Amino acid sequence: MRMLWVTLLVVLVDQLTKVLVVQTMYPGQSIPVIDDWLKLTYTENPGMAFGLSFGPPGTVAVLAIVATVLIAWYLYRIRDGYAPYRASLAVILGGALGNIIDRLFYGLLYGYAGFFHGRVVDFIHVDLWRGYLPEFIPFIGGAYVALFPIWNVADMAIVIGVVGLLLFQKEFHRRQQAAVAAASAPGQPVEQS
Repeated sequence: MRMLWVTLLVVLVDQLTKVLVVQTMYPGQSIPVIDDWLKLTYTENPGMAFGLSFGPPGTVAVLAIVATVLIAWYLYRIRDGYAPYRASLAVILGGALGNIIDRLFYGLLYGYAGFFHGRVVDFIHVDLWRGYLPEFIPFIGGAYVALFPIWNVADMAIVIGVVGLLLFQKEFHRRQQAAVAAASAPGQPVEQS
């Protein structure tokens, strides 16, 4: 249950920053923070990461909901597992929920589309490189891109959570195996997180 506070904090910070951007900036506006390297640039993304989209409208929202439910279910299943690993999942869950709120409600809230057809508000612009990607690169080859794309707090939370999963998965699995071994050996204490 404690990990859901982490999820809630991510959702609240994400939504607060997005509302501030929508209320104080206009689409396309860019405000330099650190030269041209770090800017606040207000954009709206109707697709997935990097603006990729497929299927009829609402498909991305449905897939995001399914993935989020699976993450929540897995987090519940490992509720007694290694805390840093669970925290990483809670951060990912918060990021996913933050972007789902945009997709489900922002179209209605801001009057430009219906339920399930909202666009994700992005505004954190780290402009390290701009250039043309060769055709042989799958999915995005042959396009002019900026490295890194414009993103938001939810996107940052998802990236940080994935990094956390990679860092803590070995210890999580070691503890899980130790718990299984202890459970099969009578009289042995079970290792807790």
